[in-house]
Amino acid sequence: MKHLLATEGLDPDLATAVLDTADGLKRTLLGREVRKLPTLRGRTVITMFYENSTRTRVSFEIAGKWMSADVVNVSAGGSSVGKGESLRDTALTLSAAGADCVIVRHPASGAAQRLAGWLEGTGTSVVNAGDGMHEHPTQALLDAATLRERLGGIKDRRIGIVGDVLHSRVARSNIHLLSALGAEVVLVAPPTLLPAGVGALPVTVSHDLDAELPALDAVMMLRVQAERMHGGFFPSAREYSIAYGLNEARLRLLPEHAVVLHPGPMLRGMEIASAVADAPSAAITEQVRNGVHVRMAVLYHLLAGEEDAK
Repeated sequence: MKHLLATEGLDPDLATAVLDTADGLKRTLLGREVRKLPTLRGRTVITMFYENSTRTRVSFEIAGKWMSADVVNVSAGGSSVGKGESLRDTALTLSAAGADCVIVRHPASGAAQRLAGWLEGTGTSVVNAGDGMHEHPTQALLDAATLRERLGGIKDRRIGIVGDVLHSRVARSNIHLLSALGAEVVLVAPPTLLPAGVGALPVTVSHDLDAELPALDAVMMLRVQAERMHGGFFPSAREYSIAYGLNEARLRLLPEHAVVLHPGPMLRGMEIASAVADAPSAAITEQVRNGVHVRMAVLYHLLAGEEDAK
């Protein structure tokens, strides 16, 4: 694996291998007082974030450090981007400085793909940590890892993705990955928050959350991305919550084994009730925990896997 840019078109066997590696790394680190492996010693990983992030940025940094890589953080506000430097020149500068892997988050869809093209032949790998409304592949992989852990597998499971699908790169990546791994994906949202061409995706579409909940093995609540909205997509936050918020009454409609996910940050009281977010069926903190191991696995497959295979 040279880059990780999207889950669309990602080989299911490769995705499963990454998830298996994450499981192995998690077991290896379990109970260790010092959570440190020498796997990526001598490698340099650079995170380049043009949008705010807590979970993704921190977990990539921890993942790199737990594998003994040198991790450097670059933010747009503190770099030459503030002086007008282009994304291309910034990427080439980081590669020339010795980056083995650049992890990029950018507000423009397709930015990670462009970056990989500019760095072709340099030996630098690119990981998409979220590009506009396009994809967020490592989030989908950590969601899949959490579902495997909680449900014992993904194949033939029915997974609901609820809320602001239109603006969600997390939803897009999960649709492609979970479908490829054999799950049935159900999108539940108001018509205004579904993307054009949704009928071409490998999903079932519904506008009635209460009707879908009893048949779901997992429900993934999405953040309402107000910062990407221009115009009225729903009447009010209260009406959205009434129709599409996961409250305690709706939690009781789910099967007993069902899992509740959320990529964060959560808008408690609107998308999800606090009592639901903190319930035993919620795996939200587990998603964050698994995110570190999944991102370790991604870095392993990008930077160490081929060498170890020789």
